[in-house]
Amino acid sequence: MFEFAGKVAVITGAASGFGEAFAQKAAALGMKLVLADVNADALAQTVEALRAAGAEAIGVPADVSSAAQVEALAHAALDAFGKVHLLFNNAGVGSGGFLWESSANDWAWVLGVNVMGVAHGVRVFAPIMLAQKEPAHIVNTASVAGLLSPPAMGVYNASKHAVVSLTETLYHDLQLAQAGRDATSVVGCSLLCPAFAPTGIADAERARPAELRNENQPTRSQIAAGKQLQRAVRAGKLSAAEVAGLTFDAIAKRRFYIITHPAIMATVRLRHADIEQLRDPTDPMSLKPEVTRAAAD
Repeated sequence: MFEFAGKVAVITGAASGFGEAFAQKAAALGMKLVLADVNADALAQTVEALRAAGAEAIGVPADVSSAAQVEALAHAALDAFGKVHLLFNNAGVGSGGFLWESSANDWAWVLGVNVMGVAHGVRVFAPIMLAQKEPAHIVNTASVAGLLSPPAMGVYNASKHAVVSLTETLYHDLQLAQAGRDATSVVGCSLLCPAFAPTGIADAERARPAELRNENQPTRSQIAAGKQLQRAVRAGKLSAAEVAGLTFDAIAKRRFYIITHPAIMATVRLRHADIEQLRDPTDPMSLKPEVTRAAAD
């Protein structure tokens, strides 16, 4: 079992949604917190609220798509608390619409945060954790969109599929690198694949850097995809706090796959069957209303 009390947690995307819920849960378990977010004002408010509730926390404004800023985050964590035991590579953004209508800026923004943010986190923090020779754990936030390929979500799907593969590979690499190491000092990892929940992901556009904003107006497919995402997020019946609870339970048990909405597995099996039988891809939404309910339960 992974022990939380007194340990240090680093959380990206910590000013809202899952990240804020992870921070609140970690604080309740007695962890010291290093919180990062691109929104400095919202981050400061989150840190202030946690401190007011008795948590030991610092905030580090950071854009995880920047290697230098993630490295600075690690330095700040070590300067403040000396060690890092739990890392949530959680920051994420999204854009929708037909794949060919996604701009170069869309690709750069989403892959920069969703993929390179995770890559930078692993690259910077895994060596720190391995050198400590203490129990440590990395949680990478992917999505059910990393297990499926819904239409009009191509850039987001691609980014989350990358996180799935990256994290599965991280698991194998950690196993090889730590062969023979005492089990009490092992660095582990988990892959979090949530479905729709009431978080700020549908409003991620507010965090897009000015240099990556699109000059053209959104297309019809992009507008429709945005509305669908807003509806799906509002309909989510699992709260961010409940997802955080499920995630920390899985970390405690050192479980790799964290599927917060198990009903979605019917659609995952359908995709796997398509691959195994060499048939054309089935629309993941073809199981509606089952899929819709699975995403909201």
